[in-house]
Amino acid sequence: MSTLQGRFQLQQGEFTLDIDFQTPSQGITALFGPSGSGKTTLLRCLAGLERAKPGFLEINGNCWQDESRGFFLPTHQRSLGYVFQEASLFSHLSVRKNLEYGQSRTPQKQRKVAFEEAVELLGISPLLTRNPKRLSGGERQRVAIARALLTSPKLLLMDEPLAALDANSKAEIMPYLEKLHQALSIPVLYISHAIPEVMHIADNMLLIEKGQLIGSGPLLEVLTRLDLPLSHSSEAGVVIEATVTEHDETFHLTYLTFSGGRLSLRREDLAIGSTVRVVLNARDVSLALDNEIHSSILNNFQASILEILEESPGQLIIKLDISGALLLARITTKSGVLLNLQIGMKVYARVKSVALL
Repeated sequence: MSTLQGRFQLQQGEFTLDIDFQTPSQGITALFGPSGSGKTTLLRCLAGLERAKPGFLEINGNCWQDESRGFFLPTHQRSLGYVFQEASLFSHLSVRKNLEYGQSRTPQKQRKVAFEEAVELLGISPLLTRNPKRLSGGERQRVAIARALLTSPKLLLMDEPLAALDANSKAEIMPYLEKLHQALSIPVLYISHAIPEVMHIADNMLLIEKGQLIGSGPLLEVLTRLDLPLSHSSEAGVVIEATVTEHDETFHLTYLTFSGGRLSLRREDLAIGSTVRVVLNARDVSLALDNEIHSSILNNFQASILEILEESPGQLIIKLDISGALLLARITTKSGVLLNLQIGMKVYARVKSVALL
């Protein structure tokens, strides 16, 4: 499998970055952690804006840094795109001219992303003649991402690209980030503080705390590790990719299938056969020993208990297996005692709410 590998040690005042990671060089890898954990510093090391010693960086077998032999490729020689929190567009140029500037940085023979492809991917054709000052925040970020893509990068770095946007602008740009996830073979490292944002677009995750890597791997694996903080947050839950299989016009429901069975949610305008992501929050999952027929909850699954952890006084977090799909449930310790829950037990997981991403 093609990979992105990095090892960096960097001292900045009292802060130390000491990270050794490997992630697939396809799809979107989220860099997640609290403020001050070192996410942006790591991105700057990847870009060559900070020279970590010791330091090593290799993308699909192409070495950009190896301090063991004194090799360091400067930033201007690294084939990368960088998208910041604020879209750094040239205000004296039109959108088209901004994009052409990005494209001009790459020799014609090395261009892998066509102008028309980037424009279509980010939905900015109506904006080409406009000045950046006349764009909304979401439109500016879409143009900035398109400009970064037109450099035909081997690596795309995104430092909280939605952080400066309001809720409406975030909702506007999210579908275009989904397209990046689906259409590009360029590896993307994406910093975010928002778990819903990460759940929406990420394939993999690097979880960083105090300059150290504390967890990494496929998104679902990291979200459901009970030894990591994400499974204990108020937003703890799982992401499931499911296929749209049916619309129930009588009851205004949409049915999705996944490895664990069928999910019901309110009627959504989704194409039959399309793949969607849904979130099942741990706080919305209750457990029962019997399959209760007389219940208002439509989503019921037989599950096996994989792990049980008392995460705080009076609360348990439970990791479940539903025919190969993982699920988290947060219940009271009293409920766990009354049900006599044990690892390996068969239970019924009742999902009160399914959130479509």
